[in-house]
Amino acid sequence: MDKMNILVIGSGGREHAIIRKLMQSPKCGKIYCTPGNGGIAADGAECFSVGATDIDGVVKLAKEVKADLVVVAPDDPLVLGMVDALQAEGFKTFGPKKAAAIIEGSKVFSKNLMKKYGIPTAAYEVFDNSKDAIAYVKKQNTYPAVIKADGLALGKGVILAQNEAEAVEAIKEMIDGRKFGDSSATVVVEEYLTGPEVSVLAFTDGKTVKPMISSMDHKRAYDNDEGLNTGGMGTVAPNPYYTSDVAAECMEKIFMPTINAMNAEGRTFEGCLYFGLMITPKGPKVIEYNCRFGDPETQVVLPMLDGDLLEIMLAVYDHRLADIDIKWHVGACTCVVMASGGYPLSYPKGLEITGLDEKGQLDCAEIFHAGTKLSEGKLLTNGGRVLGVTCRGSNLSDAVNSAYHAVKKIHFENAHYRKDIGQKALKALFDPSQFDYKQDLEDYLEENGIYIRQ
Repeated sequence: MDKMNILVIGSGGREHAIIRKLMQSPKCGKIYCTPGNGGIAADGAECFSVGATDIDGVVKLAKEVKADLVVVAPDDPLVLGMVDALQAEGFKTFGPKKAAAIIEGSKVFSKNLMKKYGIPTAAYEVFDNSKDAIAYVKKQNTYPAVIKADGLALGKGVILAQNEAEAVEAIKEMIDGRKFGDSSATVVVEEYLTGPEVSVLAFTDGKTVKPMISSMDHKRAYDNDEGLNTGGMGTVAPNPYYTSDVAAECMEKIFMPTINAMNAEGRTFEGCLYFGLMITPKGPKVIEYNCRFGDPETQVVLPMLDGDLLEIMLAVYDHRLADIDIKWHVGACTCVVMASGGYPLSYPKGLEITGLDEKGQLDCAEIFHAGTKLSEGKLLTNGGRVLGVTCRGSNLSDAVNSAYHAVKKIHFENAHYRKDIGQKALKALFDPSQFDYKQDLEDYLEENGIYIRQ
């Protein structure tokens, strides 16, 4: 069997999770990563200093390492067209081309796509003038109001304004103050939806859609969903609100219609398409699309994959995803993010991390490195989100308890983490009234082999 050299683009916990899963494939040869991080390097991947958005530099690197597959993981290089450039030079890739990546690159595009093709989402209006946007929110006079930057903003371009003053401030900061640069020159003002949120990543080759196991993100910095929005402070999988009935409805009304809509627009999507969903009283609706694996959703989804990620990625590239049988482990998975004190605002770097072995791991958990670096034999912090401490369990309670047990073994100055990751999901499991129908809960438990200890 010929081994494949794989180049992964990116430097976070998502990339580390992808790399660790690819390494399990019997076809995996040498793994390269740029820019990478301390944990990725400790795992044996050779890391380089080429920036994740340096398209020419990545193409040159792919040639130098003789890459048989290039996995482009972050949103920025995908939206800029890195996959197009790599394929033009004859490289096999995983990730959508520029024309398809716009589904995340522009909120206006994705909202207009959903409106055109009847895909359920929140009502909205688009503005590039702050005066008109402010007049609209004042006329609507409905709060909370959701205000989104059109373009990429590191997962932080959504403001939930609780009153008129906050809405006006958010609009002025985005449009007039360019808070997120050109990404916020245009904004979407959106209806506020209620209900539990669900993240579903899906493999697709543009014809077939194979959803992965569902997950639940925890975006706010502090317990009880308080504080600023972050890139994600932890995740659990599967999400108890994503029942078999909801999954069937999503496939019929959201997943396949989205793929068909992109094909109809001449923007065939190939790679991982992320569906951010809200299970509203009127059924599931799309909050957002991402054109890649989510972070930190990937850190709980891929450990649950009972199969060969490399084979799946190659099947996507070759448009034969329909021929691949994708299986998932029974049980649950939890990831608790350990962040630098001060995140998501200012925070120090270069703090020594202790408690991990020479590979930056623990024997009782899988540690996905995000903001770390190796320096003179020491593992140091090098970002806001530092580590994703991840554990699988026979049920969600076991997975949550194991992850927090592991967190207590790891130390760096002013480490911050939420203490309630998974509690909302556990409440749903322990309280059947959280579900529309008791049968939904029973089906969910049976399908996922979950046995609740009272």
